Amino acid sequence: MNKVYPSAAKALEDVVKDGQVFAVGGFGLCGIPEALIAALRDTGVKNITCISNNAGVDGFGLGLLLETRQIKKMISSYVGENKEFERQYLAGELELEFTPQGTLAEKLRAGGSGIPAFFTRTGFGTIVADGKETREFEGESYVMERSLTADVALVKAWKADKAGNLIFRRTARNFNPLCAMAGRVTVAEVEEIVETGSLDPDAIHTPGIFVQRLVLNANPEKRIEQRIVRAREGV
Repeated sequence: MNKVYPSAAKALEDVVKDGQVFAVGGFGLCGIPEALIAALRDTGVKNITCISNNAGVDGFGLGLLLETRQIKKMISSYVGENKEFERQYLAGELELEFTPQGTLAEKLRAGGSGIPAFFTRTGFGTIVADGKETREFEGESYVMERSLTADVALVKAWKADKAGNLIFRRTARNFNPLCAMAGRVTVAEVEEIVETGSLDPDAIHTPGIFVQRLVLNANPEKRIEQRIVRAREGV
């Protein structure tokens, strides 16, 4: 099975359609599948739901899909860097399901592991628990959270072999392995593709069984979300 596609557009053209659920890796702008997001925008799909810790920034990442009004709903933990997101949400044009960050990670992991739901103390007694089943275990109260799966997962890795085994680089790993697990079809954007068998098995973070398609993006932009420069004292 050939998992390597010549472009992000080719990797998406026969798997995406209106109304789907997408799991998108990244944390802020770190480790986002930028080429795949741009290609998804160019497909013109509409009314999609995006599961992602963040919502990109204006003009980059998932912000591209917000500008074109292709996202109907976000399932996220933090969305505070995107003015267009704020505008659409406050105007009632965009649905939002806020999820605590650790809970979001576990919902994706559980979905990829075939676990339909789990109990957590996080969010009990808050609006996060509204409408959800609660239960007491050993004197502590818990809220039940349903797992998350996606029709398509878009992830970013540093290196892959042709079988789809992935290695992530430092903090760019973040939500990417979890999204890869949760996707029915997972497309990975990588900076280097090597021959199958050339990766150290102990170094692999996501096994190729979770990855159906690979796209090479050898020179990603890697923007910095917040650049803060402080003058050195005495200079």
